[in-house]
Amino acid sequence: MTESLTLSYSQHHSQLVVSIFQSKSLIWELEKMGRFSIPKLGFLLLCCLAVVTEAAYVKYKDPKQPLGVRIKDLMSRMTLAEKIGQMTQIERSVATPDAMKNYFIGSVLSGGGSVPAPKATPETWIEMVNTMQKAALSTRLGIPMLYGIDAVHGHNNVYKSTIFPHNVGLGVTRDPQLVKKIGDATALEVRATGIPYVFAPCIAVCRDPRWGRCYESYSEDHKIVQLMTEIIPGLQGEIPANSKKGVPFVAGKNKVAACAKHYLGDGGTTKGINENNTVISLNGLLSIHMPAYLNSISKGVATVMVSYSSWNGVKMHANRDLVTGFLKNKLKFRGFVISDWQGLDRITSPPHANYSYSVEAGVGAGIDMIMVPYNFTEFIDDLTYQVEHNIIPMSRIDDAVKRILRVKFAMGLFENPMADNSLVNQLGSQAHRELAREAVRKSLVLLKNGESADKPLLPLPKKATKILVAGTHADNLGYQCGGWTITWQGLGGNDLTTGTTILEAVKNTVDPSTQVVYSQNPDAGFVKSGGFSHAIVVVGEPSYAETQGDSLNLTIPQPGPDTIYNVCGAVKCVVVVISGRPVVIQPYLSSIDALVAAWLPGTEGQGVADVLFGDYGFTGKLARTWFKTVDQLPMNVGDPHYDPLFPFGFGLTTEPTSQN
Repeated sequence: MTESLTLSYSQHHSQLVVSIFQSKSLIWELEKMGRFSIPKLGFLLLCCLAVVTEAAYVKYKDPKQPLGVRIKDLMSRMTLAEKIGQMTQIERSVATPDAMKNYFIGSVLSGGGSVPAPKATPETWIEMVNTMQKAALSTRLGIPMLYGIDAVHGHNNVYKSTIFPHNVGLGVTRDPQLVKKIGDATALEVRATGIPYVFAPCIAVCRDPRWGRCYESYSEDHKIVQLMTEIIPGLQGEIPANSKKGVPFVAGKNKVAACAKHYLGDGGTTKGINENNTVISLNGLLSIHMPAYLNSISKGVATVMVSYSSWNGVKMHANRDLVTGFLKNKLKFRGFVISDWQGLDRITSPPHANYSYSVEAGVGAGIDMIMVPYNFTEFIDDLTYQVEHNIIPMSRIDDAVKRILRVKFAMGLFENPMADNSLVNQLGSQAHRELAREAVRKSLVLLKNGESADKPLLPLPKKATKILVAGTHADNLGYQCGGWTITWQGLGGNDLTTGTTILEAVKNTVDPSTQVVYSQNPDAGFVKSGGFSHAIVVVGEPSYAETQGDSLNLTIPQPGPDTIYNVCGAVKCVVVVISGRPVVIQPYLSSIDALVAAWLPGTEGQGVADVLFGDYGFTGKLARTWFKTVDQLPMNVGDPHYDPLFPFGFGLTTEPTSQN
């Protein structure tokens, strides 16, 4: 009877029962009771088990308790070391089980391109995340860790995931419902690998295309960026109607916590220099760069990431007025604020020059979780010292931990901390690829179509004797996807992941009798003598991310311009530009018959051919001003001396054609 009673409880409780039985006093009592009946002994055992069960019940582990009660109960049990551990986010490469356990680490991330193995399967990702999670759960209080990853255009670090167009293309669609569906699909693909938190969306308002992150911005116009915050309920789920403003919301195991970034003014730096200074009045900052944060907070965004950039000379990572005063107090944001990668280090110039000052300034400004990401013992030691010596008040630590726990409780992480294999089939699913293909079609902008409206080149006929496809980007999946794809800076070539290049898409689309000839950079003689009915030239920028993408000239690198001249000088041509922003095109425009801005379309190049050959019409309208020369920059719609090559909102349209 003793055995059956004990086995009916959890293993944890069983161990406690065994320890009680092992105590000398209890053994003595039972020996004395040798003359009592079995029912009485059973009753005593039940009483013991009831005491053990009651002692083991804690409010914070009870999902029936209100969120506030759970947070308060858990906070009351935490030591300073456990609290600071919650505020610490470390890179997966240093997140050993010992590190997780010994330092009570609250969060782990994959940096750009940081993967458990090259071309890792979803199952490999899940195993890695669960190994770390088991270590976190084995600590005294068993607080689950939160794993985060960049998923800025789909689950972009992961092999065989669906890569959607970058935000610069999605802004063109002006279709918030499409973007919401992309958020939903991205959440499923991220959860397919066991990850519950994404550093997305980027809601920057890029005011200067020289910025290397401009493709991460939906538009130069904050109204379009505001529309596109509909990706947040796609990622997190639709916030309940009765929710309090600013409270984070994540709707369970098929959704992920989102992160609005980068707060604030990252898209307004001087000359578009990454991480630089945004010089603008408070009114300008609030009217251009803040509005999308209001939308994001009203939609229950779980976290906000602080920008590397400065506002009028003050580093955002140290700006208490904007982080605590405005975001937390005025806007009533109740989720947590996270730093950017080594964001505290970069408060000083050079970075890490005075780290203890950086910790004091960053945490003091109101940053709750610190993306350390490697030297976590230094961060923990510095912050512990500062709290113990009253440099940073305990109230600031408690505010940070409360917010982190609120997100973890709200997303159900305590109830479902372990990842499983139930969603692995969602990664790169056909339904998601079809959605991405639709997004590609809707993000294309037709900038020129023939010499006149009555003599359009597009849509192209599927039945032609011979078509030339040329250009560095025609058969290059990596260039099509751009930065933040598999690796941080992105890759060239076709071995990075699975997808369809534009060349493959053309071959898939034309009539079987049509001959498609591919030559990356043909000379004019080859083109003239080739007997081509028309040509498709696909050129653009190489892949880049962040500072490596900053450009003062915004030119298409060679041999792109030569290819345009060689091909378009000899045969009717459509030029498709693959780029993260408007680029210099004016010098070539007169020789181009039709011009398409395809931005960075991602893995589903078939969407480009769908529209070029008339299965669907062109519908996209520029969400960015297309300049004539870089000397005009910055130039945005509404500026007094607005003189663009193609204005904001421009885009020719075509009707679908019925071709056999």
